[in-house]
Amino acid sequence: MKLQFYHNSQEVNMQKENRYIRQQALPQVGNKGQIKIRAASVLVIGCGGLGCAVLPYLVAAGIGKIGIVDGDIVSESNLHRQTLFSENDIGSLKVSVAADKLTAQNSEVIIQQIPKYLDVTNAISLFENYDIIVDATDRIPIRYLINDACVIADKPFVHAALFRFQIQVSVFNYQNGPTYRCLYPKPASSSQSCDSAGVLGTSVALGGALQANEVMKMILGIGTVLSGKVLLNDTLNNSSSQFTFRKRVEKPKSRTHFTNQHTINKVSFTEVESKESIFLDVRFPKEKPEIISDKTIGIPLSQLNSSLSKIPSDKEIYIFCQTGKRSEEAYKILQNQNYNTMYCLIENAAELKTLLKS
Repeated sequence: MKLQFYHNSQEVNMQKENRYIRQQALPQVGNKGQIKIRAASVLVIGCGGLGCAVLPYLVAAGIGKIGIVDGDIVSESNLHRQTLFSENDIGSLKVSVAADKLTAQNSEVIIQQIPKYLDVTNAISLFENYDIIVDATDRIPIRYLINDACVIADKPFVHAALFRFQIQVSVFNYQNGPTYRCLYPKPASSSQSCDSAGVLGTSVALGGALQANEVMKMILGIGTVLSGKVLLNDTLNNSSSQFTFRKRVEKPKSRTHFTNQHTINKVSFTEVESKESIFLDVRFPKEKPEIISDKTIGIPLSQLNSSLSKIPSDKEIYIFCQTGKRSEEAYKILQNQNYNTMYCLIENAAELKTLLKS
């Protein structure tokens, strides 16, 4: 798909000419480029470290409409890398805090808040309303969901991933180019999120800035977009490299296939009938509340692939964590390992502790 931004140049509000004068001074931008920027729309999925780095630069550049998708609230552990938030914001919805601060930064930009997590029920309908999708998440199953929804909606998406001091950036599904599944046909056998592997805020900021730069190049139609290319940057050793990959022949994905592939079975504890059921706790060992039960197996998400022998395949498995995000990722891992009878519990750990005792 070739990006086209429809507009009436007479309707574009360019009152604050001094705001964009530095980027309009570039021959590749100019007044025509600024009109393209103003006509563009971008959906940013995730308002964590990458999202907090991407969003201010897109807003500052004058993107016409920006959507933010995130159902999370601000916590203290976010503050070292998620620079849109402060101590006073702890406990507040991320999208709400971010929208207020971004609007104060540039009131000309329309900020659309989507205070929910991206899932199979909303991805395609959301993507259809934007020109470019930005993956600012850190969970592998969501990346496959984003990819497949982009293929159906015919939208490009800008991807970044971090592992400690290493940054990976690429653009997928751009002008019928390679997709995320072309690079990674199946989920990795093991992976670590920033929660367990650790990360510096400065590395996250650089990754987000690189994503924003790819967005600007696509909107303006300039430079070389990282389509079919992966940029690797090692912030510890100040080294970078690129490698290329090709488009794999894929059958077009239907909406029905998309729904079946990404639907996760969720149930309440009250619906558990079998006495032989196993409750799989994928939290860290020291997370509170502590749950001790002969029905519970505790395996941190980062160790799940290497600990499959501890999980019986002939019993119903009910997965839980603190917020639901890790349990969904664990579900996908077990699904790829041919476990069949699995469910994610609706209840969180605190609620489940009480129910297991009853």
